[in-house]
Amino acid sequence: MNYLILSKILFQENMQKEIYKKILKSKAEGKKLFSLLIDPDKFGSPEVLQKAEAASVDFIMVGGSLLSDGNFENCIQEIKKNTLIPVIIFPGNHLQISKTADAILLLSLISGRNAELLIGKHVIAAPLLKASDLEILSTGYMLIESGNQTTASYMSNSSPIPFEKDDIAVCTALAGEQLGLKIIYMDAGSGAKNPVNGSMIKKVSSSISIPLIIGGGINNPGKALLACESGADMIVVGNAIETDLSLIASITKAIHSFN
Repeated sequence: MNYLILSKILFQENMQKEIYKKILKSKAEGKKLFSLLIDPDKFGSPEVLQKAEAASVDFIMVGGSLLSDGNFENCIQEIKKNTLIPVIIFPGNHLQISKTADAILLLSLISGRNAELLIGKHVIAAPLLKASDLEILSTGYMLIESGNQTTASYMSNSSPIPFEKDDIAVCTALAGEQLGLKIIYMDAGSGAKNPVNGSMIKKVSSSISIPLIIGGGINNPGKALLACESGADMIVVGNAIETDLSLIASITKAIHSFN
């Protein structure tokens, strides 16, 4: 067997059930993590993977609110063939499950009141997740107002938490932690005009003990660094990198420089 292929297999086996441990360890050490978010419908070239590998990106998330060409599974397989970076599914719906990935964010939309996205879709997905070897990361997903309507808020049929309502965000995140969720993910959404504000990140981060992920509207190293300084444990960037691959290296450097 090819040595590179064998190395990848052994690495991927060792990564199983280890992703949350890495996130917790980084949080305990005050280190910040960076994840690319790849939309399978827009994935066309392995160049993004080469740049991610070179920059030492921590994770690659895969998913989208809309999947129109059936490229979800092919995208994950292509990523696994071309990089050792762990792959986490960021599901837009209950159909976005792949045994090829390493983990899945089991998102519960705790900022909204749409029962289907709190528990309904999870019931449908549960048997498939049980049969897989995916590391399941139960995540409280919070949509935050970003200055314009995003795909996530439209598709979820829910209202985001107002941009300046830090107290609502804090209480929502606390409720998620008290319900036993492992991660809180605050997202301004794909195509966000503004990222989650630093004040909200700081107050939520200081109120919970579980890891905090921030995504949406982060399109330069400065915004990524501000989120880190405010208390984010992981930064997720998707849209911005689709138009400028050089941001992979610069944002990764900014986030890891915080460490």
